[in-house]
Amino acid sequence: MRVTLEQSNLLKSLGHVYRVVERRNTIPILSNVLLKAEGSELHLKATDLDLEMFEKTAANVEQSGATTVPAHMLYEIIRKLPSGSEVMLSIDEDNAKLSIRSGRSSFTLQMLPVEDFPDISAGEFSHSFSCATGEIRALISQTQFAISTEETRYYLNGIFLHTVEEEGETHLRAVATDGHRLARAQIGAPDGSQGMPGIIVPRKAVGEIQRLVEDPDAAVHVELSDTKIRMSVGETVLTSKLIDGTFPDYNRVIPTGNDKQLVMERSTFASAVDRVSTISSERGRAVKLSLSEGQMVLSVNNPDSGTAEEEIAVQYSAEGIDIGFNAKYLLDITNQLSGDEATFMLSDPGSPTLIHDSVQAGTIYVLMPMRV
Repeated sequence: MRVTLEQSNLLKSLGHVYRVVERRNTIPILSNVLLKAEGSELHLKATDLDLEMFEKTAANVEQSGATTVPAHMLYEIIRKLPSGSEVMLSIDEDNAKLSIRSGRSSFTLQMLPVEDFPDISAGEFSHSFSCATGEIRALISQTQFAISTEETRYYLNGIFLHTVEEEGETHLRAVATDGHRLARAQIGAPDGSQGMPGIIVPRKAVGEIQRLVEDPDAAVHVELSDTKIRMSVGETVLTSKLIDGTFPDYNRVIPTGNDKQLVMERSTFASAVDRVSTISSERGRAVKLSLSEGQMVLSVNNPDSGTAEEEIAVQYSAEGIDIGFNAKYLLDITNQLSGDEATFMLSDPGSPTLIHDSVQAGTIYVLMPMRV
């Protein structure tokens, strides 16, 4: 193999694939990135056996071939080379090391056999559809924060993606929950997604997809089956295994009878929560909301450090209520709301609260209260 390409192009492609590689691997080949030069392109691939990232970039291929080298090491070498410089990658004559040359700099890296590199992308995909990257990004950003990190409830360690029929329309819906809060967002179902299996996309894949769909003007092509999802944006292809489990019936925890409506300016409320929660401890991040007609008093009482209280004007005309919430969870949700106003539908201090996005009609949040 002998190939030459620009440092910035190689760095960009490596930047997309190398993050998949875990720094500590018991299987040596999983620490490597697969490089394959053919035609007028350099192909790069990395995997952790659950997630695979593939990218190709234009290159001057003098001699085709393939090898695998340590991903993080190669990325750091290319990152530190001068921007705009040319980089030559070549396998030495005894087929033992990869040489990297750029200007007066030269490096060699140990290689491992291409035959040992695993391929998880094979298999049939039953459904496929295309949509704007902005739509996928919105689904993820509005729900990602609620993914559970509790490994024992592995089926909650991702985003549940599925289609639903509602009032004669089909929606592609994303749901995430950790048992304390639930986030639900949806878009109009793209052509081809109807009838797709309900799938749980793992947390790590969700993070990589979020990076993959950063370009608002691009389109994303999605392919999926019962066990895998593949997303293609431009020259980058992400393939991930899905979580093998059953997502709980989330509709059962979405309250329908909450009749106390609270409407307030979102930014004012978020700033007040942020200020009073300064007093709270890491163990008990509860903030109490005391509601009466036209006003809310937010308060925190921490026996170890002190108290905090702030009053804000709100639209509220139901009977008075005192209810407590985790301050971080409140901020997570209010930061996702896209309108200027936040609408809370409350029931009583011990029941879940429903929060509506005033702009995105299909986006709702459910938050469990805390004792205060």
